[in-house]
Amino acid sequence: MARIRAVDGVPPLPVGGPWQLATTPSGTCAGPDDLAGLDGWIPARVPGTVAAALREAGLWSETEPAPIHDRDVWYRTTFPGTGRARLAFEGLATLCEVWLNGAPILASRSMFRAHAIAVDLAGANDLVLCFRALKAELDRPAKRGRWRPRLATPGSLRHARTSLLGFMPGWCPGIDLAGPYRPITLTPLPADAPELAAADLRASLDGETGRLVARLRVEGPVERATLRCDGRAVALARTAPDLFEGELLLPGIAPWWPHTHGEPRLHAVAVDLDGRTHDLGRTGFRSLTLTRPFAEGLGLAVNGVPVFCRGANWMPPDLVGLGCGAEDARPLLDLAREAGMNMLRISGITLYESLAFHDLCDQMGILVFQDLMLANFDYPHDDPAFREELEAEIAALLDRTQLSPALCVLSGGSEVWQQAAMLGAPQAVWADSFAGERLPMLAGAVRPDLAVVPNSPSGGDLPFSTMAGVTHYYGVGAYRRPLEDARRAEVGFATECLAFANLPEEPSLAAMSLGDMEAQRWSNGIPRDRGADWDFEQVRDHYVGLLFGVDPAALRRADPERYRDLGRAAVAEVVEATFAEWRRARSATRGGLVWFLRDLAPGTGWGIVDARGQPKSGWYALKRALRPVQVTLSDEGLNGLHVHLHNETAAARDLTLRLAFTDAAGRAVAKAERAVTLPGRSSQTLSSAELLGRFFDATDSYRFGPPAHTLGHASLCEPAGAVMAEAFHFPGGAGSSRPRPASR
Repeated sequence: MARIRAVDGVPPLPVGGPWQLATTPSGTCAGPDDLAGLDGWIPARVPGTVAAALREAGLWSETEPAPIHDRDVWYRTTFPGTGRARLAFEGLATLCEVWLNGAPILASRSMFRAHAIAVDLAGANDLVLCFRALKAELDRPAKRGRWRPRLATPGSLRHARTSLLGFMPGWCPGIDLAGPYRPITLTPLPADAPELAAADLRASLDGETGRLVARLRVEGPVERATLRCDGRAVALARTAPDLFEGELLLPGIAPWWPHTHGEPRLHAVAVDLDGRTHDLGRTGFRSLTLTRPFAEGLGLAVNGVPVFCRGANWMPPDLVGLGCGAEDARPLLDLAREAGMNMLRISGITLYESLAFHDLCDQMGILVFQDLMLANFDYPHDDPAFREELEAEIAALLDRTQLSPALCVLSGGSEVWQQAAMLGAPQAVWADSFAGERLPMLAGAVRPDLAVVPNSPSGGDLPFSTMAGVTHYYGVGAYRRPLEDARRAEVGFATECLAFANLPEEPSLAAMSLGDMEAQRWSNGIPRDRGADWDFEQVRDHYVGLLFGVDPAALRRADPERYRDLGRAAVAEVVEATFAEWRRARSATRGGLVWFLRDLAPGTGWGIVDARGQPKSGWYALKRALRPVQVTLSDEGLNGLHVHLHNETAAARDLTLRLAFTDAAGRAVAKAERAVTLPGRSSQTLSSAELLGRFFDATDSYRFGPPAHTLGHASLCEPAGAVMAEAFHFPGGAGSSRPRPASR
């Protein structure tokens, strides 16, 4: 059901403790009665994790993370309250048993499920939680899958509903995730008050009219039910003794847009039951359609306008505490928005995000591409218990986000199909019917407005085909292809791309004690694929050599600081060039999400933001490349230099375009200036010949003697003269005719 934020202005109350935590050997205590006389209790935060509590007590460190999954962990608190109430648990990692006043009330086997239980309170209430040793569960003999991925160990994770974070050597630290990592709340249930038991709400946009359809299930005597939104209301009809239904039409409603294309307008939604107000949060009204068949590459249109989706893969802001309230998520989302990102992907290797995260994406106009928490393994969809748990998980996800306009794509997981296909399995093995057939049915029943894709990647003859569906594109990047491969591959939509060992800025390296590049601590912070004989620092070094014509290894020994400077510059160059290529009007690409937004730990991680929350060079490159009003250049060989102009905003822009070619001394050898009008949400392309009005070898392709210029420069300026965007071109390519940097 849609999340009830407050009743008559009163939100659910946190069961705030004080909480205590203690650990015991696996299986030694069956329940609270066995805890008498147990020593070693320490303070604990809820929401929070076992690792965070142990760290605060000085008993654990992320630099040398001790195992947690090999023991049982107990939480306890006492809180006041009498009468009937709803006790809600938003996230318990992972095998958890709960007792209230000595009586068992819950046994959960999934960290991805929320639970709400009606309880009777007795004044002073004792609440006890036990997180059972996950290792004992993973060590049990279990049916093996048809393939064994290298991503994560052990193989028994395919049966467990827990995050793969902490189980992926080379990707993230081995930090065991356990504890009540999401809030535990209490809501009184007065005996004489009507209760909203379930609310199915669907927001859509039909032309300029918003539609909000409601189906409410109630408990207790209710005479009137009223749906309210945007200052307007409609009385719902009783269609069964406990059911009210109806539709609120909202002509002229302000629609919701991704922030790059308009304003993400939200509208408060509430339900009144006999005058008692249930706040259901806010929603936005938008339409979402595909711009082409999925087999040709995912392409999305919001409110009928094609959107180039760009951004990053989201990772938890705090791998130890895993908190993701508004205070945790906002700084990173602010950085994403500032960099021009309009989409974030929640990968199947992580965990479902909090309601606060989705609320902020709604407010900021950032689309969400959501994977199921399935990755690489051969999951036992034919096991009734596993399938039932997974379907309940999906239903819960869609229920709590049913009013979120930012949620736009639901994927059946990450690299499940790719893993099997790369191991040589035929399509009958990797194209499972759950992701291909069952998932669209489940999503359509709750969120028919979502685009549903079977897996990330998927869509072609092989699931990782770059031209089809959604792909994980690492041609430019991990596979060290030339920059031109970004065009040659005809990428349709890259849900992962451009992974490098991204160097933090020098102050961050110092703050993280990462000054010595030969130290083990530096090496530990370099991401690598398990089993590969190379790492992502070597990938970065490859492009340093390609772009700047230096020997990275020799430069690293002779001048470490310059080596790092060129490493940052190489990443920025590759990122900016790739997105410039993909944003061309004639490009087949409709989206690109870099791998990751933020590092999971100190080091030269995949993130374009470091572990301290500070931007790296890749972030600055994206901020330039993803501007809604943008100019880029492309080398079209004998067809000259092409200037690409983009205006994704709603309003037309009257601007001045300047194009100049300068020699090594900075003298202009050819130039042009033109007033241009860029209609709202449009792109256009002009050739250098058209702008100059004559032949000029702008790309040094004809080679009639030495090149006349060393630099091409385009700028878009406002009427007052301020530069809005600019682009640069070095004839012959980034490596051949650019002046080579001299070593210091």
